[in-house]
Amino acid sequence: MTLDPLQRATGLSAQEFAAMYWARQPLLRRAAELPGDGFADLLDLDAVDELVSRRGLRTPFLRMAKNGDVIPAGRFTRGGGAGAEIADQVADDRVLTEFADGATLVLQGLHRVWPPVVDFGAALSAQLGHPIQVNAYITPAQNTGFSPHYDVHDVFVLQFAGRKRWRVHQPVLDAPLRDQPWDQRRAAVQARASEEPLIDTVLEPGDALYLPRGYLHSATALGGVSGHLTVGVHPVTRAFLAEQALATLVDDVELRRSLPMGVDLSDPAALDTELKATQDALHRAIDRLDVARVAAAVGRHLADRTRPQPLSPLAQIEAAQSLGPGDAVVVRHGLRWSLRPAGDKITLVLGGRSLTLPASVEAGLRELLSGRVVAIGQVPDLAGDDAVTLVRRLLREGLVVPAGAS
Repeated sequence: MTLDPLQRATGLSAQEFAAMYWARQPLLRRAAELPGDGFADLLDLDAVDELVSRRGLRTPFLRMAKNGDVIPAGRFTRGGGAGAEIADQVADDRVLTEFADGATLVLQGLHRVWPPVVDFGAALSAQLGHPIQVNAYITPAQNTGFSPHYDVHDVFVLQFAGRKRWRVHQPVLDAPLRDQPWDQRRAAVQARASEEPLIDTVLEPGDALYLPRGYLHSATALGGVSGHLTVGVHPVTRAFLAEQALATLVDDVELRRSLPMGVDLSDPAALDTELKATQDALHRAIDRLDVARVAAAVGRHLADRTRPQPLSPLAQIEAAQSLGPGDAVVVRHGLRWSLRPAGDKITLVLGGRSLTLPASVEAGLRELLSGRVVAIGQVPDLAGDDAVTLVRRLLREGLVVPAGAS
């Protein structure tokens, strides 16, 4: 049985994890409690060497830190040489020097550059319904890359090599937002970190740890090079929904009214009447709130923060050219779309672009975008040539992929 990424990281079903842990409390799992064979298939130390020495990474896909301080990029990068005249390509010899001196190596955005992590991250994001990022932290023995801090996103820590001691403390701010980073509360973080930890444990290969945003943490490598993946989950929050709802209120003329002139608007007594009028207008506007409009804004946000399944442009062109009634396709995983019928046309909306097609293809289009594998000869309401024409267009637009590529 194929394991889904949430099972691999927690040993729980999505329903169990959502009910007991999501955004509520940490979860520590040992390798023996988890299905699968650890996380080295996603990344191992040989893969780290390959990424550093042979993949031409540039900042910000790589950074380094030591004892809580980020090292200037110029100390581990240089120009790319002939044909790659750029100044910030990773220099493997300089990485070696910094690493040997105790610096932690951070590979950022692996969900965009390393195929096993690309697939894992996309599947996990689809399960959670929130955007994710994946970084790798590789730390030399007895060193700490980052001092105690909290993140403004949830994290899954997946240990793939070596041993690392983790100390976790209760939040100083519950559920912090993106504009509430830990360094704004540095004194409170340092004070909390001096207290007895909630979790004080050593992660070994195959172990996993989930931390909701806000939980303080720091980690120190033990006895050798340590490597772990950090999957950061960037949640859509109620505060974000409120922002999107307020953005729609510019349509309310009462909220666009100018405040009176000739009064001190910083005086609470002078402002009291206007605040009450604003409250009343807000209540009326919220009662008329267009939920579909807010949902569309959330959809645009998710489309901007996530990527659908990778596709192969050359293979797409070849598939479109050779397409026949016996072939089958499937929608790209992670593609966000909506259909807007208008008379004899229908518009397929995908994030920042749209595609207008005849209304007669609506049933076939919905089936092709359903997530099921669809044979060209079985597209509803379309004869053979018409089905081929529609699917060929969708292949060229990168909306569906050959079924064998999914």
